[in-house]
Amino acid sequence: MIYIFYFFAAVIVFLGWQSWRGGILYLDFFKRELAKPKSNYTPFCSIIAPCRGLDEDLQANLAALFNQDFPNYEIIFVVDDEGDEAVKIIQEVSRQGAKSAKLIIAGKANNESQKVHNLRQAVLEVADESKVFVFVDSDARPNENWLRNLVASLENEKIGCATGYRWFISKKISFASELRSVWNASVASALGANLPKNFCWGGSLAMRRETFERLDVREKWRGTLSDDFAVTRMMKTANLPIYFVPQALTATVENCNFRELLEFTTRQMKITRVYAEHLWKASLIGSFVFSIVFWAGIALLFFVSGGHFWLTLSLMLVIFALGAGKAFVRLKAVKLVLKDYEKELNRQIFSHLILWTITPPLYFYNCVCALFSSKIVWRGIEYELKSATETVILSTKESLN
Repeated sequence: MIYIFYFFAAVIVFLGWQSWRGGILYLDFFKRELAKPKSNYTPFCSIIAPCRGLDEDLQANLAALFNQDFPNYEIIFVVDDEGDEAVKIIQEVSRQGAKSAKLIIAGKANNESQKVHNLRQAVLEVADESKVFVFVDSDARPNENWLRNLVASLENEKIGCATGYRWFISKKISFASELRSVWNASVASALGANLPKNFCWGGSLAMRRETFERLDVREKWRGTLSDDFAVTRMMKTANLPIYFVPQALTATVENCNFRELLEFTTRQMKITRVYAEHLWKASLIGSFVFSIVFWAGIALLFFVSGGHFWLTLSLMLVIFALGAGKAFVRLKAVKLVLKDYEKELNRQIFSHLILWTITPPLYFYNCVCALFSSKIVWRGIEYELKSATETVILSTKESLN
């Protein structure tokens, strides 16, 4: 039996080595992208920001949209109800901002997610001169060069869309918040120079208007829950590359408790199972095998002696070192971009070096939950995901606070 363990441990070591090398390539990609000269490609853009409820520091997040180093753009905020708690903040930052901004009341969704419904309404309100649509989440806080860097890659007309991703930063260190950051980091580092493997994140996404209309994105969004998974599918079907822009990595500065951690991570895997089942299956199997091998190996150290003890210990140390090395290199890459959060990222070093060992069991839990239920709660609305194109709204909580 112990030799079966050795076999699977050796497999984990091999995969860990590949993952560590992937981390090195991730860092190299960040360095190459950051070394590129400042782009002069600045077409008129429409930033579309769907909002619902009060995110932590929402005012700071939305104000960042007005402070972009970009000459020509408009901001379109969209909510489902004029009584939404975000409206007052939207109105305040709009009064203080120097750029053109307007607020759209989209109304309630019927057969799609509220976010998708809001986006479908907002794109009807863009300026005639708009050449690029940019989508951003209300919990993201982009830096002043975010828009310029995100749009720059679209100068190449062969690129389908440009995407960033989120990085969770805790306002105050807590176990749940740090574990969420580590869990999410493994997804962030799946993006990079390999265009066919990239995916879209709707919280920081740019697309030429011509591409949006040619692919009929607005109509294909109808009935969906996930705007970004749907766009990813469209890009893959049309054989259009998805370009990951490291400078478009955005900080999400907020804390969460353990219930919110489980709700967020499980929701992501339920959505993944519906929209990208192959990724859900890979996560289910991979997280199960790693969890069993790594934690069984730790337990085994208490029951074996002699050569078996030292071999088991060596395997566990190598697995841990490779995983911690990947986490360290990944954090180093992120620090190149999120320079305004150097202090906070330095505080995350210990968490990312240690807590990555807990994320596989968490992923396995998330995947099992996704196997038995397709219901999620998102921004106070309960949905059932019937399919990638069929979403049912089960209930709505009017106030999120």
